[in-house]
Amino acid sequence: MVDLLLLPFRLLWALIGLVFNLTGRLIGIVLGLLLMVIGLILTITIIGAVVGIPVLILGLLLVIKSIF
Repeated sequence: MVDLLLLPFRLLWALIGLVFNLTGRLIGIVLGLLLMVIGLILTITIIGAVVGIPVLILGLLLVIKSIF
């Protein structure tokens, strides 16, 4: 049951790891910051918040994965 609940997080972390392996650390940080800015701009518009918040979180996770 716990594995089923953690599956989306594992898949997201694997996706971030794939992007990190393909791009490298510096480009991963730049791409993550770019996604965070795009997510923030989308979140400012109320309608775009549905898409903006996940994009912002994805960018933050990409930066964290690139740093560590």
